Amino acid sequence: MNQLIKGIPEIQESFGPIDPMRQDQLVFQQDNSDVATLAANLTEMKIRGFGQMVIKESKVSKKDFSWLTKIYLPTMSMDGMYKMVGRILLVPLHGAGKISMKIDDLNILMSTKTHLYEKGGYTFYNITSVKVKLEVGKVYTNMENLFNGHSKEVEKSTNLFFNENWRDLFEALRPLVDETVQRTLHDLLHKTFSIFPASFFVEDIPNSLTLYGRKSQMISRSSP
Repeated sequence: MNQLIKGIPEIQESFGPIDPMRQDQLVFQQDNSDVATLAANLTEMKIRGFGQMVIKESKVSKKDFSWLTKIYLPTMSMDGMYKMVGRILLVPLHGAGKISMKIDDLNILMSTKTHLYEKGGYTFYNITSVKVKLEVGKVYTNMENLFNGHSKEVEKSTNLFFNENWRDLFEALRPLVDETVQRTLHDLLHKTFSIFPASFFVEDIPNSLTLYGRKSQMISRSSP
């Protein structure tokens, strides 16, 4: 995708950068987990790595033209600011500061729901839903000011403990990472499919009238 966008300057300008992608705010609450009871607010997030993503497999449903896609990222990183209260792996946390997370060998199974529409005589995809399942090779995390700056030594040893137990930490933060990846992929797909017609990706794709029928077309046109 990155090579495709870079190949056409006008598209690259309207598309914007893939690395980094940005998320202004992510709010997270986990209160039903054995490994974490946590409320977190992440802001100013920069997500890197999607410029190097590899599409390993993609299957399109001929029923509704949704798809199931396997994606691989050698590395994905997330950097931003956090506010966090709760506990992870029995460690009580109350802090605010910089957070960074690096995930190696990230495999993504992405389920995408779509709705077709017409523009300028072409059929386009509208992305209505993106859901992901993640498998990771290794995770490294660092959180500054974990205890509001009261003890840098305890902060250092806590980050070391989290990275020694990275699998449990990732499971505690999995909903947060899932949401970050879902939002990032949704943004990428929305930008891509607002530029390129659906027929660029799928051969013999029907128009929305053929797929949904006239009644659906009338409802779609009457919607605000």
